[in-house]
Amino acid sequence: MQRDGKYIYCIIASEYDINLGPIGVGGRGDLVSTIGFDGLCMVVSDHPLSRFVVNPENILAHQKVIEVVMQEFRSVLPIRFGTIAATPDEIRNLLNRRYSEFMELLRQFENKVELNVRGTWKNLGTIFKEIDKEHAELQKLRAEIEKLKDAEKRNLKIAEAGTLVEHALIEKKSQEAGNIIDAFRKSVFEYKLNKTSGDAMFMNTAFLVNSGREVEFDNIMAELGNKYKDRSDFVYTAPLPIFNFIDLKIFPEKWEL
Repeated sequence: MQRDGKYIYCIIASEYDINLGPIGVGGRGDLVSTIGFDGLCMVVSDHPLSRFVVNPENILAHQKVIEVVMQEFRSVLPIRFGTIAATPDEIRNLLNRRYSEFMELLRQFENKVELNVRGTWKNLGTIFKEIDKEHAELQKLRAEIEKLKDAEKRNLKIAEAGTLVEHALIEKKSQEAGNIIDAFRKSVFEYKLNKTSGDAMFMNTAFLVNSGREVEFDNIMAELGNKYKDRSDFVYTAPLPIFNFIDLKIFPEKWEL
């Protein structure tokens, strides 16, 4: 018979227990509730200790639980996906040992949410034409390629030009993302650059924002959308847990002693 542990979603400060209903990770309909110590709680649900499945459904369920908690609590510390404690006592002991650390983080991130912005160029051909105009070295290489008859030398020059374009594209992405980020600097506490995917995506940035300033952020986003409407598309998420700005590692009790 498999033994259940306690799957951990996040940490909150609360003097009372909460029950969020049967929305736990794993698809079994496990109740999400809290285990606390002296006003500090972990939001948890039952989950088998010996079997954990990493799939999109469980990742989404993990995030959704935290988002539900955010509707009621002003400070929420998300825990890394896939963290399971063996027993309730293990959680209470951990909260006791790291009490000051967790309380300070809750204070530091009170009323903070994460907003993500992804920017993609509409016409990549236009971007490459701009790169050609902006780089004299690339123009020189292209002229040399046109004149070369020797196939081997020509291919070497083409590869050299390709490398130059690749580096120039990275630089252009950074410049364009920087222009967008500058528009938000007075409205955010911090930002983090995440990896982009493909040539057309030039930014994938997480912003740490006071939950009372989302309307201000919305207005700036609308202005940017209008300013770059012929050049770029933006995808802008609703307030999310602050995954990009905190990475709490919770290990089994035997590792923390």
